[in-house]
Amino acid sequence: MTVHFTKMSGAGNDFIMIDNRAEKRTFSEAQIAKWCKRGTGIGADGLILLEESDRYDFSMRYYNADGKLGSMCGNGGRCITRFAQHSGINKTQFTFEANGETYHAEILPDRRVKLQMTPPKAFRDRFIAEGYETYFINTGSPHAIVYVQDVEQVDVFNEGRKIRTNAQHFPEGTNVNFLSVIAPDAIRIRTFERGVENETLACGTGCVASAVVSYRLGKISAKTVTLHVQSGEQVQVEFDDAFQDVYLIGSAEIVFEGRIEMP
Repeated sequence: MTVHFTKMSGAGNDFIMIDNRAEKRTFSEAQIAKWCKRGTGIGADGLILLEESDRYDFSMRYYNADGKLGSMCGNGGRCITRFAQHSGINKTQFTFEANGETYHAEILPDRRVKLQMTPPKAFRDRFIAEGYETYFINTGSPHAIVYVQDVEQVDVFNEGRKIRTNAQHFPEGTNVNFLSVIAPDAIRIRTFERGVENETLACGTGCVASAVVSYRLGKISAKTVTLHVQSGEQVQVEFDDAFQDVYLIGSAEIVFEGRIEMP
């Protein structure tokens, strides 16, 4: 069996995209982990299936790089929007479903994608995790927020992994974001992602979490925030005072296409 795929990057967060509307294939955890593994596989932070929806333009199913079904991925949501257009859904405004939630997305004239996120929830104020002053919020995925003076000096892999696996505060695990606020409307961010179990070059739900928490705490004053991610790209997060209308805006580019030969 041959499986055709498209490799995409959302501000550096990279994904294997498969149009699964016709074949309705299922893939094992081991297969997905093998394909996502860098060096010996295609290499990706996750795998995303474009599937049929009874109500909307399509349905999104996201798997982490470890092969396990994941929670919402903001950069993945932007990538699947462009992938849907690339796969023949000829429009620029989309409504889709993922993990029981409804999302709206628009492909902008400059080819960036603007994705409306679900309102954030479950904010937890300051607590100490692994020696760090930490905050928490859920933006479709769980996120710990840690402020540091210089994020470039942080050992994100080791320090992030400690916090991610802290069972006292995060019994189901969490993503971990280290932030340096660099302007009233700008943040430098680095993220350790659950499921990838490493630092990634960008994290969409992490950018949303970081912008919302920073505004809530008065660390930034703007409601349109630029996040400088590890890939060197920038994404924007926009929100209203009540955090009900929250948008993630950034690139979603096709890197290459290929095929997987399966036994």
